[in-house]
Amino acid sequence: MSTSSAAPRRGDGTDAAQVRPPMRDALVAAAFRLFLERGYEQTTVDDIVALAGVGRRSFFRYFPSKEDVVFPDHERCLTDMKAFLARSPEDADPVRRVCDAARLVLGMYAENPAFSVQRYHLTKKVPGLRAYELSVVWRYERALAEYLRGRLGGRPDGILRADVIAAAVVAAHNNALRSWLRSDGRDDAGAAVDHALAYAQSAFGDVPVAPRGESPEDVVVVAARRGTPLWQVLREIESAF
Repeated sequence: MSTSSAAPRRGDGTDAAQVRPPMRDALVAAAFRLFLERGYEQTTVDDIVALAGVGRRSFFRYFPSKEDVVFPDHERCLTDMKAFLARSPEDADPVRRVCDAARLVLGMYAENPAFSVQRYHLTKKVPGLRAYELSVVWRYERALAEYLRGRLGGRPDGILRADVIAAAVVAAHNNALRSWLRSDGRDDAGAAVDHALAYAQSAFGDVPVAPRGESPEDVVVVAARRGTPLWQVLREIESAF
């Protein structure tokens, strides 16, 4: 679930110029022009600010490092994802919800296909960028897992299930996304990701969520021989509670 677009957030009522200042966009454009012309390793921050016509201080106001200018929107996207999950209704199917959260990331890629494809090819060539991208993927996965832990933690193996489901959703999303990027953005990204996420969702199905205040100790199992009178079974249940 790497980040491959510098597009503003959708549907939040914020003016795009406020979300992405022109200087920030100019720095990203200058950086990628130089990366394509000279190569990533051969390009310095000084080269980028010179082409953009700004000072070093302006660069570091927006990007902590040269790696960050390659992934300019992942912090915003991660914040959006966490906010989306925090707004989840209590009766929402948690697996469906994390799949929908993954689609927010897809939206960021798909809004600027040319930029996304450029970044994909650049990242493949530079091991340091690939490592950085993997760290971003891990943070998205942790965000999904934290939400799922909150919903499933009260069930037996709830933490395990949360972590496995989060990893599966991220893997499905990234599998489809890489396929789209390898097509140079010509394929239908939305259809590919929907298909992959549907597969992940079907693998886990509807996951039961513990009602508020319920813990695993609230579950009582009563064993009875076949033919035991119903009144006796009910008495055993009643005595257990």
